[in-house]
Amino acid sequence: MQTLPSSSPAANFDMDDWRSGYRSQPNEYSYEIEHIDGTIPAELTGTLFRNGPGLLDVAGHPVHHPFDGDGMITSISIAEGKAYFRNRYVRTAGYVKEQAAGKPLYRGVFGTQKPGGIWANAFDLRLKNIANTNVIYWGDKLLALWEAAEPHQLDPNTLETLGLDYLDGVLKPGEAFSAHPRIDPSSAITNDQPCLVNFGVKAGLSSTITLYEFDPKGRLARTHRHNIPGFAFLHDFAITPNYCIFFQNPVSFNPIPYLAGVKGAAECIELNAKQPTRAIIIPRDGTGPIQTIDLQACFVFHHANAFETDGKLYLDSICYQDFPDLKGAENYLEADFNSIPEGQLWRFELDLATQTSQATCLIERGCEFPDVNPNHVGRPYRYLYIGVASCATGNAPLQAILKRDLTSGQEEIWHCGPRGFIGEPIFVPRTHGTAEDDGWILNLFYNAESRCSELAILNAQHMTQGPVATLKLPHHIPYGLHGNFTQNLVLPQ
Repeated sequence: MQTLPSSSPAANFDMDDWRSGYRSQPNEYSYEIEHIDGTIPAELTGTLFRNGPGLLDVAGHPVHHPFDGDGMITSISIAEGKAYFRNRYVRTAGYVKEQAAGKPLYRGVFGTQKPGGIWANAFDLRLKNIANTNVIYWGDKLLALWEAAEPHQLDPNTLETLGLDYLDGVLKPGEAFSAHPRIDPSSAITNDQPCLVNFGVKAGLSSTITLYEFDPKGRLARTHRHNIPGFAFLHDFAITPNYCIFFQNPVSFNPIPYLAGVKGAAECIELNAKQPTRAIIIPRDGTGPIQTIDLQACFVFHHANAFETDGKLYLDSICYQDFPDLKGAENYLEADFNSIPEGQLWRFELDLATQTSQATCLIERGCEFPDVNPNHVGRPYRYLYIGVASCATGNAPLQAILKRDLTSGQEEIWHCGPRGFIGEPIFVPRTHGTAEDDGWILNLFYNAESRCSELAILNAQHMTQGPVATLKLPHHIPYGLHGNFTQNLVLPQ
């Protein structure tokens, strides 16, 4: 995989605009959205659930990195052209204790430290389950996910926290359940019904991956466990009907600064560009051997999709040429985008017979948060939707949504800049649609001009025409991470 040149064009966004989206949102709301530009499609029915760090400080003590912020769930329920908004914090044990104490009691994985300096932080290895990365409705349960621990179950109507959920005894206390489950639209093990596939990883000198598959009622359909050599930083994975595919990033972990109370655990990770990134291919039925295929060194947080064709696997992934940390910045608000590598979309062709690979860059523009039609997860697909920077080269915040036709190479783009900053695009298929791109793209973005957030609803077949409806909130939602749209689930007001 060759390295693409990266230039640093003049920024076409204002840093203060971008920073203003990283304000804590201490309030919890519940109301019908009244300010709507355009018309919500009559066929669009269901609830959008989003998760992300809602508190960027604890009692005035700022977090070092937003990934350390406490999780806040947002729901927007849509039916008959109307929409209802709610947000609520996940009442994790750590959140409740810190709010009662009025000060930070835990260190953050991404560098947030307790007040008191080294002596207050050294050898304090307790983790706060912040439940801030994803939220999914499955098996009549709403689950807030954070990859290093168990999920929290929430009441889908009120977003009230019901407590840790061990998935009917599948998980043991303290076991991890990834924040990036995949939904197979049709699986043989669930009688051709949808199947939720997820994993947990225990990293160390050697690492253990546990795979789980659940039927539509949330019952465990299959699980198996595998040991792999080396330290495994696995944030995401991809599936096909027959395989689960992981990229083992070529990183090392030096625990000494973490133990000494100087750095967070994630700050002790370093990319070793002299080692290959490794594709780990695990049969979903758990019976065949694991295969590994070496790739050129890169770092991957997120995968877009994977599929099988003629004995080969194809995997589309967001790749970084280096570990995308803060590169020495005092905190995330002082980040220099010119020094942080941008993500680019690459397609990896994995030949299982020869155990070789080829890679091609599909999108050079800085990008993240890919999504596809959920009916094509793990299958050949044509259309990809992804957040991109406004500038064609170099790194910058995401301010546009790109639709890429992977067959023709044609691209369509919708910009919300220069003062808008997008979140993860979510594709919702039209219920009786036949074309792969027949549906809508939902995007909760931040408008720095109004200092409030808005939900854009775009016709996926005519993106450049702009939103068919924009739902304007009277407040902001801090930049989020992941979420899902549950069709036909309309929550009571």
